[in-house]
Amino acid sequence: MAQEPASDTSRKQGPEEESGSRARKRFRLLTKGRVFALLLAAAGGTVFAGYGHYTDPGPLQTERVVVIPKGGTGRVIEALQENGILARGGVSSLFFKVAMYATRSQGAIHAAELKFPERVSMAHSLEILRHGHPVTHSLTVAEGLTAKRIRTLLMQAPALQGDLPTIGEGQVAPQTFFYVWGMERQALLHHMTELMGKTLQAIWDQRDQAALQGVITTPEQLLILASLVERETSLAEERPQIARVFLNRLKQGMKLQTDPTVIYGLSDGDGVLPRPLTHEDLQTENPYNSYLHPGLPPGPICSPGRESLEAAAHPASGNALYFVATGHGGHNFAHTLAEQTDNVRAYRRMKKAAAQ
Repeated sequence: MAQEPASDTSRKQGPEEESGSRARKRFRLLTKGRVFALLLAAAGGTVFAGYGHYTDPGPLQTERVVVIPKGGTGRVIEALQENGILARGGVSSLFFKVAMYATRSQGAIHAAELKFPERVSMAHSLEILRHGHPVTHSLTVAEGLTAKRIRTLLMQAPALQGDLPTIGEGQVAPQTFFYVWGMERQALLHHMTELMGKTLQAIWDQRDQAALQGVITTPEQLLILASLVERETSLAEERPQIARVFLNRLKQGMKLQTDPTVIYGLSDGDGVLPRPLTHEDLQTENPYNSYLHPGLPPGPICSPGRESLEAAAHPASGNALYFVATGHGGHNFAHTLAEQTDNVRAYRRMKKAAAQ
């Protein structure tokens, strides 16, 4: 029985079949191309939207100072979002990370206290984080403050960190000091004491040696004398005269009898009392009571300013041994006890009249 010939699977396609195959391939390529184009358009839109998010005004409503902490990108983003500089949510966080990475060649992010303007953009925020100047704080040490009160100022000052040792009386220069967030208190104190040391030495080197001879023989003694001058008067023109009275009394072996020394001892170094001095106070024993002890007190009673140091180093001329307040901010000076008695009586009359 004759067999049918086996089918030829390798036979060529006919013209119609070949045309259909080519059409199907073109359709698949076209479909893939359209999908790719759509993906490319979506990516482009995302990039464009991201760039807009990068440069558009941000959500911050008013200028704000923010502490940027250490600890990596996450903590930086958290601080920015908590303070309204960066919009909350994962999208803003992601864009910020991408933007920071893409612009990493512009510098590192710094932990600091920085000021951000209203409506600051992400681009501007990154610039501030990399190149912005830290916010500057100031602390003013007024002339005549005691070490105890200066320590309180330093401990209460914002943006400083760390503890403080005991401050020596008269070691700190009265001045306005500037610092940035995170500075150690001990570092600022070192700067304050270093400035006082340099100031005192410079004034000592230029002192009137003839005026001080035999009485003030060391820079430390000059500092003590200046601290008394500082607490006795706030009038610059009177300071050299006050210094001269103290020097004249020291040369004659007289007690200085200056109230601020008594107040310093009674206040345990605070330098102020909540009440007027009494006669009993002047008789109270303590090393600083210049009504009981001759000579200079054992140490300064405050941090004197430069004017008081200069006055102590360059006292006025004259033989005055006494002074008493006028009741109007200044003092009357006297050469004799009789003159001083008259001045005291005049002061008491003025006080009595003012009280009526």
